[in-house]
Amino acid sequence: MKNITVEELKARLDAGEKINLIDCREPNEYAEFNIGGKLVPLGKIQTMQTEELDDLKEEEVIVHCRSGQRSMMACMFLDTLGFTNTVNVTGGIQAWQEKFAASK
Repeated sequence: MKNITVEELKARLDAGEKINLIDCREPNEYAEFNIGGKLVPLGKIQTMQTEELDDLKEEEVIVHCRSGQRSMMACMFLDTLGFTNTVNVTGGIQAWQEKFAASK
């Protein structure tokens, strides 16, 4: 697992880069605010219900949550499931909103 800051992530998104972005929060959190990631709650990852992600095992997968804790756990679980390039967004959506709320 690697880490990425919200600034680095936003720069890559703004550049139009194709990113495999996973939001591991709960559906209600996703509904309140999201940055376009695919919603796969941490509970699904912990119970190995990751079929929808299996095609990404050899690709970079960037995971975020609210603060960076659940996404770090999700990355560790994905690593044990054979994912080779997981990236945790440090600070999560909280950091994103602090930096970019006005620009969203």
